[in-house]
Amino acid sequence: MVAWQEFFESKPNVCGGELCAAGTRISVTVILDSLAEGSTKEEILRSYPSLKLEHIEAALAYAAELAHEERLVPIRTK
Repeated sequence: MVAWQEFFESKPNVCGGELCAAGTRISVTVILDSLAEGSTKEEILRSYPSLKLEHIEAALAYAAELAHEERLVPIRTK
């Protein structure tokens, strides 16, 4: 799995500290939302020219890690 930490950063003065693709103002949530809406990796790269394919793959690795954490420590209880 991609080490997503190498491709994202959080800076208080950039996008309110949201996790963004390194060197950009494109948040991981924008990437994941685009994928969830059905955009292809190629479409995302065309829409955000400062992104690299590695950023998209890192966003997926980040989401996978969060899903594993959710299983260990559920966010919601029934």
